[in-house]
Amino acid sequence: MTDNNPARDRFQAAYENRYTWDENFPGYTTELELKQGEEVYTGTIKVDSDLSVEVTGIGDEKVQESIYNHMRDVITHRKRASFEEAHGKNTFSMGEEDSTGAVEILVEGDSMGSNYKVRGKEISQVSRVMGPMAFVINTNDSLDTGEGYISTGYNAIFRDSKTNDLKGKREFKETYEKFGNYYLPTHQVIESIGKEGEKTTTEFTFSQIQLLESAVAV
Repeated sequence: MTDNNPARDRFQAAYENRYTWDENFPGYTTELELKQGEEVYTGTIKVDSDLSVEVTGIGDEKVQESIYNHMRDVITHRKRASFEEAHGKNTFSMGEEDSTGAVEILVEGDSMGSNYKVRGKEISQVSRVMGPMAFVINTNDSLDTGEGYISTGYNAIFRDSKTNDLKGKREFKETYEKFGNYYLPTHQVIESIGKEGEKTTTEFTFSQIQLLESAVAV
């Protein structure tokens, strides 16, 4: 699409400014310590070059599955896809600008009813509806890697898509460090707040991080 569309151009610039792993990403291994309340679990995670995930050494099967799903979410944000692949079929229009300078980007054609806000060259808000659940993710802090930004402080607010009743909220704080040519997560804290105000804190600490050897044809 070559026609002039400021909303599309603005959103595309922010989308392409996200930090993602390139096609040479070799994968990595890391030791994990997971703390949730009084419970502590340790195990090993392997992320392969094809972005598949393996979690081992966790005694509780449900906890191991939860860690696997968490890592899949982490990897989804680092997976590279062209703007055309992800959003080529959508149409974009400009909405309101809020007091922080973030501009609404309204989307038509998205199967999940997504809308966004863009501040500068960063996506500062994502709003989606998935069946009975609606959620909004607001980014408050980010890391400029020089190769794109990583959201490091953000919250997610979940509501009933029909009644708008609050279902829960999560606050995320994340730390990334560079290993070789790639930024990888080293620490994540998630504070979950239920609809009755109950709080649960989950802390992921990643250590002994090592990139896998790239397969080099001889």
